[in-house]
Amino acid sequence: MSDQTVQSTQPHTQQSTLMKDLMIPVSIIIAGGFIGAGLYFGGGQASSTGVAAPTQAAEADDKTSLVNPVTAADHIRGSLEAPVKIIEFSDYDCPFCTRYHTAMQEITSKYSGDEVAWVYRHFPLEQLHPQAAAVALASECVAELGGNDAFWEFTDSYMTARGSGDKTAHNELIPKLVLGVGVSQQAFTECYDSGRHNAAIQEDMTDAVETGGRGTPWSILVGPSGKTYPINGALPAATIENLIKLAKEEAY
Repeated sequence: MSDQTVQSTQPHTQQSTLMKDLMIPVSIIIAGGFIGAGLYFGGGQASSTGVAAPTQAAEADDKTSLVNPVTAADHIRGSLEAPVKIIEFSDYDCPFCTRYHTAMQEITSKYSGDEVAWVYRHFPLEQLHPQAAAVALASECVAELGGNDAFWEFTDSYMTARGSGDKTAHNELIPKLVLGVGVSQQAFTECYDSGRHNAAIQEDMTDAVETGGRGTPWSILVGPSGKTYPINGALPAATIENLIKLAKEEAY
Protein backbone atom coordinates (compact mmCIF):
# COMPACT_ATOMS: atom_id res chain seq x y z
CA MET A 1 0.00 0.00 0.00
CA SER A 2 2.88 2.40 0.62
CA ASP A 3 3.40 2.76 -3.12
CA GLN A 4 -0.03 4.28 -3.64
CA THR A 5 -0.32 8.05 -4.13
CA VAL A 6 -2.73 10.59 -2.74
CA GLN A 7 -4.46 12.74 -5.32
CA SER A 8 -6.28 16.04 -4.93
CA THR A 9 -8.56 18.34 -6.87
CA GLN A 10 -9.23 22.04 -6.55
CA PRO A 11 -11.85 23.07 -3.96
CA HIS A 12 -15.32 24.24 -4.89
CA THR A 13 -15.38 27.97 -5.54
CA GLN A 14 -16.81 29.84 -2.56
CA GLN A 15 -18.86 32.95 -3.34
CA SER A 16 -20.93 33.68 -0.25
CA THR A 17 -20.01 34.58 3.30
CA LEU A 18 -17.60 32.71 5.54
CA MET A 19 -20.27 31.97 8.13
CA LYS A 20 -22.62 30.43 5.58
CA ASP A 21 -20.48 28.44 3.20
CA LEU A 22 -17.05 27.89 4.78
CA MET A 23 -17.41 24.17 5.25
CA ILE A 24 -18.32 23.01 1.76
CA PRO A 25 -15.89 20.07 1.67
CA VAL A 26 -12.51 20.66 0.11
CA SER A 27 -12.09 17.95 -2.49
CA ILE A 28 -8.86 16.34 -1.36
CA ILE A 29 -9.62 12.75 -2.31
CA ILE A 30 -7.78 9.65 -1.17
CA ALA A 31 -7.51 7.49 -4.27
CA GLY A 32 -6.59 3.98 -5.35
CA GLY A 33 -6.42 1.45 -2.54
CA PHE A 34 -6.58 4.18 0.12
CA ILE A 35 -10.34 4.35 0.44
CA GLY A 36 -12.23 4.83 3.68
CA ALA A 37 -11.35 2.40 6.44
CA GLY A 38 -9.02 0.56 4.10
CA LEU A 39 -6.50 3.34 4.67
CA TYR A 40 -7.23 3.73 8.34
CA PHE A 41 -6.86 0.10 9.26
CA GLY A 42 -4.55 -1.04 6.46
CA GLY A 43 -1.52 -1.30 8.73
CA GLY A 44 -2.89 -4.11 10.87
CA GLN A 45 -5.45 -4.85 13.55
CA ALA A 46 -7.11 -1.78 15.05
CA SER A 47 -7.48 -1.33 18.79
CA SER A 48 -9.59 0.88 21.01
CA THR A 49 -6.54 3.05 21.65
CA GLY A 50 -6.25 4.03 18.00
CA VAL A 51 -2.97 2.18 17.68
CA ALA A 52 -2.71 -0.22 14.75
CA ALA A 53 -0.80 -3.42 15.39
CA PRO A 54 1.70 -3.52 12.49
CA THR A 55 2.06 -6.59 10.36
CA GLN A 56 5.44 -8.29 10.06
CA ALA A 57 5.76 -6.94 6.53
CA ALA A 58 5.21 -3.39 7.76
CA GLU A 59 7.83 -3.79 10.50
CA ALA A 60 10.36 -5.07 7.97
CA ASP A 61 9.61 -2.28 5.50
CA ASP A 62 10.35 0.85 7.53
CA LYS A 63 10.24 3.83 5.18
CA THR A 64 10.31 6.55 7.82
CA SER A 65 13.73 7.70 6.62
CA LEU A 66 11.99 9.02 3.50
CA VAL A 67 10.23 11.73 5.49
CA ASN A 68 10.64 15.21 4.08
CA PRO A 69 13.22 17.21 6.07
CA VAL A 70 11.91 19.70 8.60
CA THR A 71 12.34 23.28 7.40
CA ALA A 72 11.34 26.76 8.50
CA ALA A 73 8.24 26.37 6.31
CA ASP A 74 6.87 23.71 8.69
CA HIS A 75 4.55 24.36 11.62
CA ILE A 76 7.02 23.94 14.49
CA ARG A 77 6.54 24.13 18.23
CA GLY A 78 10.11 24.41 19.42
CA SER A 79 13.40 25.12 17.70
CA LEU A 80 14.29 24.13 14.17
CA GLU A 81 17.68 23.18 15.62
CA ALA A 82 16.29 20.85 18.32
CA PRO A 83 18.15 17.50 18.25
CA VAL A 84 14.89 15.56 18.53
CA LYS A 85 11.99 16.32 16.23
CA ILE A 86 8.61 14.59 16.28
CA ILE A 87 6.79 14.99 12.98
CA GLU A 88 3.08 14.33 13.36
CA PHE A 89 0.75 13.69 10.42
CA SER A 90 -2.70 14.47 11.76
CA ASP A 91 -6.40 14.72 10.96
CA TYR A 92 -8.22 17.49 12.83
CA ASP A 93 -11.39 15.42 13.18
CA CYS A 94 -9.75 12.15 14.22
CA PRO A 95 -10.59 11.47 17.91
CA PHE A 96 -7.31 9.59 18.38
CA CYS A 97 -5.46 12.65 17.08
CA THR A 98 -7.15 14.72 19.76
CA ARG A 99 -5.86 12.29 22.39
CA TYR A 100 -2.39 12.29 20.89
CA HIS A 101 -2.39 16.09 20.77
CA THR A 102 -2.78 16.12 24.55
CA ALA A 103 0.11 13.66 24.91
CA MET A 104 2.33 15.85 22.74
CA GLN A 105 1.41 18.90 24.78
CA GLU A 106 2.66 16.99 27.81
CA ILE A 107 5.91 16.21 26.02
CA THR A 108 6.52 19.81 24.94
CA SER A 109 5.74 21.06 28.44
CA LYS A 110 8.33 18.68 29.89
CA TYR A 111 11.11 19.30 27.37
CA SER A 112 12.29 22.72 26.25
CA GLY A 113 11.87 23.70 22.63
CA ASP A 114 15.63 23.47 22.25
CA GLU A 115 15.47 19.78 23.21
CA VAL A 116 12.37 18.48 21.42
CA ALA A 117 10.48 20.11 18.55
CA TRP A 118 6.95 19.15 17.55
CA VAL A 119 6.19 19.45 13.84
CA TYR A 120 2.58 19.36 12.61
CA ARG A 121 1.75 18.10 9.11
CA HIS A 122 -1.60 17.27 7.55
CA PHE A 123 -3.13 13.87 6.85
CA PRO A 124 -6.91 14.46 6.56
CA LEU A 125 -8.79 11.21 5.93
CA GLU A 126 -11.71 12.74 4.10
CA GLN A 127 -13.44 9.41 3.51
CA LEU A 128 -13.76 9.05 7.30
CA HIS A 129 -13.96 12.71 8.27
CA PRO A 130 -15.51 14.71 5.39
CA GLN A 131 -14.65 18.12 6.83
CA ALA A 132 -11.10 17.38 7.99
CA ALA A 133 -9.49 18.67 4.79
CA ALA A 134 -11.45 21.90 5.11
CA VAL A 135 -10.17 22.38 8.66
CA ALA A 136 -6.62 21.74 7.43
CA LEU A 137 -7.07 24.41 4.77
CA ALA A 138 -8.47 26.80 7.37
CA SER A 139 -5.42 26.21 9.58
CA GLU A 140 -3.08 27.00 6.70
CA CYS A 141 -4.85 30.29 6.09
CA VAL A 142 -4.56 31.11 9.79
CA ALA A 143 -0.83 30.39 9.57
CA GLU A 144 -0.44 32.59 6.49
CA LEU A 145 -2.27 35.52 8.04
CA GLY A 146 -1.34 35.17 11.72
CA GLY A 147 1.96 33.29 11.74
CA ASN A 148 3.18 30.20 13.57
CA ASP A 149 1.80 31.20 16.96
CA ALA A 150 -1.68 31.74 15.51
CA PHE A 151 -1.52 28.35 13.80
CA TRP A 152 -0.77 26.58 17.08
CA GLU A 153 -3.36 28.60 18.99
CA PHE A 154 -5.98 27.65 16.40
CA THR A 155 -4.91 23.99 16.44
CA ASP A 156 -4.83 23.76 20.25
CA SER A 157 -8.24 25.41 20.49
CA TYR A 158 -9.78 23.13 17.88
CA MET A 159 -8.38 19.98 19.48
CA THR A 160 -9.49 21.14 22.94
CA ALA A 161 -13.01 21.82 21.69
CA ARG A 162 -13.39 18.45 20.00
CA GLY A 163 -11.67 16.63 22.85
CA SER A 164 -14.13 18.09 25.32
CA GLY A 165 -17.02 16.72 23.29
CA ASP A 166 -17.92 20.04 21.68
CA LYS A 167 -20.05 19.16 18.65
CA THR A 168 -20.43 22.70 17.34
CA ALA A 169 -20.91 22.62 13.58
CA HIS A 170 -17.76 23.29 11.58
CA ASN A 171 -19.21 26.39 9.94
CA GLU A 172 -19.74 27.89 13.40
CA LEU A 173 -16.65 26.63 15.23
CA ILE A 174 -14.06 27.51 12.56
CA PRO A 175 -15.03 31.20 12.16
CA LYS A 176 -15.15 31.55 15.96
CA LEU A 177 -11.63 30.17 16.34
CA VAL A 178 -10.30 32.19 13.39
CA LEU A 179 -11.55 35.42 14.93
CA GLY A 180 -10.29 34.28 18.33
CA VAL A 181 -6.68 34.18 17.11
CA GLY A 182 -7.00 37.69 15.68
CA VAL A 183 -7.21 36.89 11.97
CA SER A 184 -9.34 39.12 9.75
CA GLN A 185 -12.47 37.38 8.55
CA GLN A 186 -12.26 39.07 5.15
CA ALA A 187 -8.62 38.10 4.61
CA PHE A 188 -9.32 34.58 5.84
CA THR A 189 -12.25 34.14 3.47
CA GLU A 190 -10.16 35.28 0.51
CA CYS A 191 -7.40 32.84 1.43
CA TYR A 192 -9.76 29.94 2.00
CA ASP A 193 -11.71 30.54 -1.21
CA SER A 194 -8.51 30.67 -3.25
CA GLY A 195 -7.45 27.17 -2.19
CA ARG A 196 -3.83 28.24 -2.55
CA HIS A 197 -2.68 26.03 0.30
CA ASN A 198 -4.10 22.82 -1.15
CA ALA A 199 -0.73 21.94 -2.66
CA ALA A 200 0.96 22.12 0.75
CA ILE A 201 -1.70 19.88 2.28
CA GLN A 202 -1.32 17.49 -0.63
CA GLU A 203 2.44 17.38 -0.12
CA ASP A 204 1.98 16.46 3.54
CA MET A 205 -0.47 13.70 2.65
CA THR A 206 1.87 12.24 0.07
CA ASP A 207 4.73 12.39 2.57
CA ALA A 208 2.61 10.54 5.13
CA VAL A 209 1.73 7.74 2.72
CA GLU A 210 5.25 7.37 1.33
CA THR A 211 6.71 7.02 4.83
CA GLY A 212 4.28 4.26 5.79
CA GLY A 213 1.30 6.13 7.24
CA ARG A 214 -1.86 4.02 7.20
CA GLY A 215 -3.95 5.94 9.70
CA THR A 216 -3.91 8.89 12.02
CA PRO A 217 -2.11 9.97 14.03
CA TRP A 218 1.04 8.86 12.25
CA SER A 219 4.30 10.29 13.57
CA ILE A 220 8.00 9.97 12.95
CA LEU A 221 10.62 10.81 15.55
CA VAL A 222 13.89 12.05 14.10
CA GLY A 223 16.72 11.53 16.59
CA PRO A 224 19.95 13.48 17.11
CA SER A 225 21.81 11.20 14.69
CA GLY A 226 19.13 11.53 12.02
CA LYS A 227 17.81 8.04 12.68
CA THR A 228 14.02 7.83 12.35
CA TYR A 229 11.56 5.96 14.54
CA PRO A 230 7.87 5.31 13.73
CA ILE A 231 5.15 6.28 16.19
CA ASN A 232 2.04 4.47 15.05
CA GLY A 233 -1.16 5.68 16.69
CA ALA A 234 -2.15 7.65 19.77
CA LEU A 235 0.64 6.55 22.08
CA PRO A 236 0.69 8.00 25.62
CA ALA A 237 3.23 10.61 26.67
CA ALA A 238 5.23 8.11 28.76
CA THR A 239 5.78 5.87 25.73
CA ILE A 240 6.82 8.79 23.56
CA GLU A 241 9.24 9.91 26.27
CA ASN A 242 10.82 6.44 26.33
CA LEU A 243 11.34 6.68 22.58
CA ILE A 244 12.97 10.09 22.97
CA LYS A 245 15.37 8.60 25.52
CA LEU A 246 16.13 5.66 23.22
CA ALA A 247 16.87 7.99 20.29
CA LYS A 248 19.27 9.98 22.46
CA GLU A 249 21.01 6.87 23.75
CA GLU A 250 21.46 5.43 20.28
CA ALA A 251 22.90 8.71 19.00
CA TYR A 252 25.73 8.96 21.55
